[in-house]
Amino acid sequence: MDITTDVLIVGAGGGGAVLGIALARKGIANLVLEQAGGPPQGIRGEILQPNGQALLHKLGLLDRLPAGASKAVRLFHFRKSGGERLCTIDYEMLPSPFNRALVMWPNIVHTTVLDHLQQENPNALRFNAKFLSLLRDGKNIIGVQAEIDGVPLQVGARVVVGADGPFSQVREAMGISASLHRYKDSYLVAVLDTAEELHEAQYYVGQQTILGLFPAPGKKVYALYMVSSDSLPSLKAQGVAPLREKWKSIAPDFAPLFDSFVDWNQTAYMGTGRVRAKTWAMDGAVLMGDAAHGMNPHASQGRMQAMEDAVILADVLEECQKSQDWSAQALQSFERARRSQVTMLQQLADEEVFFWNTGNPILSLLRDRVFRTMDCNRRLKYQVLLATAGLSAKSPFGWIDRFQAAGFLPDPQADHIPVHTPLA
Repeated sequence: MDITTDVLIVGAGGGGAVLGIALARKGIANLVLEQAGGPPQGIRGEILQPNGQALLHKLGLLDRLPAGASKAVRLFHFRKSGGERLCTIDYEMLPSPFNRALVMWPNIVHTTVLDHLQQENPNALRFNAKFLSLLRDGKNIIGVQAEIDGVPLQVGARVVVGADGPFSQVREAMGISASLHRYKDSYLVAVLDTAEELHEAQYYVGQQTILGLFPAPGKKVYALYMVSSDSLPSLKAQGVAPLREKWKSIAPDFAPLFDSFVDWNQTAYMGTGRVRAKTWAMDGAVLMGDAAHGMNPHASQGRMQAMEDAVILADVLEECQKSQDWSAQALQSFERARRSQVTMLQQLADEEVFFWNTGNPILSLLRDRVFRTMDCNRRLKYQVLLATAGLSAKSPFGWIDRFQAAGFLPDPQADHIPVHTPLA
């Protein structure tokens, strides 16, 4: 072997980089390989949910985020296309201190984590590092064949972690089957300028229409607009003016804001998909983050769940090191701890896609009816907020809840907020 380490992490995304920090703090040698040439660039809208804030706080990184890089948002208003309010979600319902959503400046969380990985674990992060294949000794995975800065190298490790995204090459090399679902709708993210600072988020839904407006730091606003997958070339061919007018028809109260959209360089395209790996572990290797369980952005939990993976997996790997047991059986305790919550969030996101993205007028009416019911039902609103905030592993809706949310059954507990037991 050219290089040896205890844990080799393929992918320095939100989960892989956090795992590198958590392992270094436990005294576990690790190496993180990232195929990109450096930290991420470009436009992306990002909301740091309460569970992500709590996790970064626990790691001592929340206060390390640059001043002015986030915007705390308390209220999210859901409206019909045209402006009529359907429901308001109030993060104040959550326990303090993490009872706001933080709308972040692009890539700030990721860059901060990468900076601290390099500070706390010098030389552990290698950019321009391409994964080529797994190295095996019989059935056991013992490392990888990689190319770092163009130089072929063999990297030995007691365990290889695939943190390389939804199209994971590590997962493919492990021979683990996965269900990859590509949604028919994706999103255009735009950064807009506002003369008057926006403090509350707006989310407009119609027949096959979604437009979200999220206050961002520095008198900026993120616009999140649903488009058909692969439609960006035709959309750009029409120019920005028709899209501005479309947004004004959806959210007329914000017409002056949309006039600040003048160039496609203000935008980024965000494709959507879901990944469900059949299993996450085998002897000497384990999957995490989007490689194991990518989800639709409706869940608003992609980065958060990858970071949650990292913290739990670090504890599991610590036990593996103590026992010198890197088998699939030992590593699968990580999957058992995490799969229920990520599966619930994937299912929740799929339900939201089904109703929120719909072009069916009957489903649209039912969706709006559910929003209006929730606006008057504190219990259901709180349960949905807990799941969205990443503070619950339980689905917000049981079967009786669904009939009550649709207005078909009365809810005698509508004003009762249940006692919340924090996740371990």
